[in-house]
Amino acid sequence: MKNILNLFKVVLYSGSLSLTAQSIITGKIVDRNNKPIAEAIISVRGDKAQAITDSTGVYKIEVAKKYPFTLQISTVGYKPVEIELYEAPEGNLESTLREDNLLGEVEVSSRRRKENVQDIPIAVAVVAGEVAENTGSFNVNRVKEIVPSVQLYSSNPRNTTLNIRGLGSTFGLTNDGLDPGVGFYVDGVYYARPAATALDFIDVDKIEVLRGPQSTLYGKNTTAGTFNITSRRPTFDPTGTFEVSYGNYNYVQARASVSGPVSNKVATRISFSGTNREGNIYNNRTEKYINTLNNLGIRAQVLYRPNNKLEVLFAIDGTRQRPDGYAQVVAGVARTRRNAYRQFDAIINDLNYKLPSTNPFDRVVDQDTPWRSDNDFAGASLNVDYKIGNGTLTSTTAWRWWKWGPSNDRDFTGLSVLSRSQAPSVHNQYSQEFRYAGKVTEKISGVVGLFALGQELLTDPYHTEESGNAQWRFSQSTTSTGWSTPGLLDGYGIRTTSRLDNLSAAAFAQADWEVIPKLHILPGFRVNFDRKVVDYSRVAYGGLVTTVPSLLTIKRGVYNNQAFNAAVQQVNYSGQLSVNYKFSEQINAYATYSLGFKPIGINLGGLPNDASGQPDLSLVQVKPEFVSHYEAGVKTSPTLKSTLNLSAYYTDIKDYQTVVQTPDLSVNRGYLANAEKVRVFGVELDGNISVNKYLTLFASYAYTDGIYVSFTNAPVPLEETGGPSFKDISGGALPGISKHIVSAGGELTYGSTLLNQKGKFFLGSEGYYRSSFSSSPSPSTYLNIDEYFLLNGRLGFRSNQGFSIFVWGRNLLNKNYFEQLLPAAGNAGHYAGVLGDPRTYGVTLRHSF
Repeated sequence: MKNILNLFKVVLYSGSLSLTAQSIITGKIVDRNNKPIAEAIISVRGDKAQAITDSTGVYKIEVAKKYPFTLQISTVGYKPVEIELYEAPEGNLESTLREDNLLGEVEVSSRRRKENVQDIPIAVAVVAGEVAENTGSFNVNRVKEIVPSVQLYSSNPRNTTLNIRGLGSTFGLTNDGLDPGVGFYVDGVYYARPAATALDFIDVDKIEVLRGPQSTLYGKNTTAGTFNITSRRPTFDPTGTFEVSYGNYNYVQARASVSGPVSNKVATRISFSGTNREGNIYNNRTEKYINTLNNLGIRAQVLYRPNNKLEVLFAIDGTRQRPDGYAQVVAGVARTRRNAYRQFDAIINDLNYKLPSTNPFDRVVDQDTPWRSDNDFAGASLNVDYKIGNGTLTSTTAWRWWKWGPSNDRDFTGLSVLSRSQAPSVHNQYSQEFRYAGKVTEKISGVVGLFALGQELLTDPYHTEESGNAQWRFSQSTTSTGWSTPGLLDGYGIRTTSRLDNLSAAAFAQADWEVIPKLHILPGFRVNFDRKVVDYSRVAYGGLVTTVPSLLTIKRGVYNNQAFNAAVQQVNYSGQLSVNYKFSEQINAYATYSLGFKPIGINLGGLPNDASGQPDLSLVQVKPEFVSHYEAGVKTSPTLKSTLNLSAYYTDIKDYQTVVQTPDLSVNRGYLANAEKVRVFGVELDGNISVNKYLTLFASYAYTDGIYVSFTNAPVPLEETGGPSFKDISGGALPGISKHIVSAGGELTYGSTLLNQKGKFFLGSEGYYRSSFSSSPSPSTYLNIDEYFLLNGRLGFRSNQGFSIFVWGRNLLNKNYFEQLLPAAGNAGHYAGVLGDPRTYGVTLRHSF
């Protein structure tokens, strides 16, 4: 009877609109088995028009609203569907609804066109924007707890290593003369600086993590994988989301996004994110808690869609980070091979100094140089999509700007050893990509593109390393009394000015040829041109003014002048060949062979001296990496409620680019070197299941084994400082790689009401385990991080009307762990740790319309 009354109301309402209707839409709604669904409700967002399907699943709706508008389809037991209409459809609309307890088909754009993730022959993990928001994964460092193949290490935003499967960027200190091996894209725009990984996500729709070399699909060549982040786009119906979170350490995060039409052809979206938190490390010198969060970001988009063939999207964004943060604590002391008077304990004893704590997890420091990480990003992009034939021509034009203003205490103590360690920089990049993706024939589809990237990186105005009054004792390398000359090194330092100009241009293509039904062959090819020009100058200043030769020798042994110019260019070729066979709708297998490269590099952190005391110019440039990659995988859907995917890979890299942290203070960012050969192989297994309409589960496992096959002239580890300058570490473990990483979790829901609103109560939890790993480019006895396990969770209520409230906790077991260990400048024996966050908890309120 109720359904009859609803139908009667709809008929009456439709009749009242018939005189003013702009359009009449007819359609049919079916389930996955193509059976009609009766009594489904069809409505128009922002309008009162409504219809109900008959017993054959057919409906007719009269709409007074002008195009574009959104049809909303819903019925009990099925997931709701929304259809955006920009003009009158040709013929009847047919829509398929999925049962509410089935796993949704995850749509990705990894191959530059929209596809089901289970259908593409690429190992890819997808994190939906809603999942990232609900699990508190508001930046890359937290996403790694969901995607085990991702590793991120950061002692500050500039010195960030983003790796996939243990490969990508140099571990430890960043050298701007190298290209990253993991591509970082936001809405099709390549972000060249690794500091971008420190940004809070702003209104993210989904995150795709492509594992393995990606040289024939994306503009920038990458040897280890790609982060492809897609933002939520403007809508032609008014929508909005508002969210606020509050937690311990006075954590406050606010997010907002509003979208809607300007006209029937133009829509806009404005999104905001702000995060603030007090610190969790106490500096007893300043009597302040440090390692705060202070992030602000905004993004605005304008979408112009005059018809169903052309779409133009303009976006502009800006992010400002001002944390009193990224401080590290002294984690331990290694005994080096230096003389007894050069050991850390002897040095601080002579200076009458004691560490504030010998337990790093007391989270107490007394550092005298402030930690500052002013990190600013901004940019604008224009993306044009035009449908031509059976494909889409895309143009992406972008400008990105980065400004970095740091201050670091690189001796990690309360002594004035390094009173200043600052590398302020400003970066501009310009990129242009043209790409066509679509079908060529019924059997052949693919992607073809052109890409160009120009970068300009400048010191702003210069980088500074300056000694304090305790530097003489840490640098003392002889028993000469000249070292203790009052004021000899106090205020003595170097100022470095440098400029890097980089041009990268490429043509790339990948085809997908259906040889016979179910069997596809996918060849790809890329040609790349890279040119880098560097102008580097370093000048020593300050300290005691003297003409005494022995004192001048001491000073020059700590810091010295250095200058060089370099220009390198190279053309490289890469490609891949994949075979994909779809045994059935449930089983899809693939195998891939790739040849890739990472471009030639130039040292931009200074050079160590040779035997004559002069800069070793042979280290100005490093060879490009050449990658041979083999991979096989199978993607399965055992049931309508589950997926299970397996991949195995083997990667060889010749002339692997690595960074060397040297005892030479003049080399203030380490210098670059090539390892002759490294090897990484691994296995990845991930799956999820909807057990019933109440419970969903997921799990991912990554086994990774990486070694230096040959590195005969490697830097020595911290504890061997003072012995031979180089060491054969062939067979040693690559840094940053845990052999075992597991991520697992799930969510339990139950339909109910709260405050007279219908919805679901939910309980969700995620666990993250990783085994021990090396935190040193050369395997060390001391710089190893123990295994650890983190547990996160949340409990709350989601209403059908868009309101949510939940409490959450991260690191619920309050596990003490390090994210990274690194030696102090000068290799005096002590080393520092980047601490993982302690237990945090709070509450989040969210409302969407």
